[in-house]
Amino acid sequence: MYRQCKSHRASVRGRVTLAGTVLAAALAMGGPQAFPGNQVTVGGPFTLTAPDGTTVTDETYRGKWLLVFFGYTYCPDVCPTTLMEIAIALEKLGPDAAKVQPIFITVDPERDTPEVMGEYTAAFGSRIVGLTGSPQQIAAVSKEYGAYSEQRRIGPDAGDYLVDHSTYIYIMDPEGEFVRGLDFDTPSDDIASTLRNIVAQSGG
Repeated sequence: MYRQCKSHRASVRGRVTLAGTVLAAALAMGGPQAFPGNQVTVGGPFTLTAPDGTTVTDETYRGKWLLVFFGYTYCPDVCPTTLMEIAIALEKLGPDAAKVQPIFITVDPERDTPEVMGEYTAAFGSRIVGLTGSPQQIAAVSKEYGAYSEQRRIGPDAGDYLVDHSTYIYIMDPEGEFVRGLDFDTPSDDIASTLRNIVAQSGG
């Protein structure tokens, strides 16, 4: 799903990548979320920077179920609301929360430094990890996930912009394979129950 980061929402734009388009169709149909055949691969290798300045890759999180969400710290509504629902969902998971790692990847690397990302995600608790990187690294991971973003000027100064971006929550299994996507406005109860069921069905 594509959303503008402001109080009123825009429709899906034609420049959303193929992966995002296919994911949108899968979600809209309400059927199984895995993609058949080799049409589209969601997720893949990435190299980014954690809040403490260390380099992390997709391999860093092997063995964990991932909740991957793209956004940015200046987002006025969608991002903080979604991260809060994810944080609450983890509380509701109880012991199973130890099997899950939420990752918040910025689409605004110019402003979202590692320090900024760390301070921002800390407001939602200690479990969500905020990742940033160079513009090239962010573009690469966005392409892997079919995540769309575009700056929209709102004033004359360099920092006067918002970033319109896609708003899926991607669920990845412990081997890094895409399982399903959730809309950004999925309530915490539904996030928790979805994760609980997926983990139980996988046997761990």
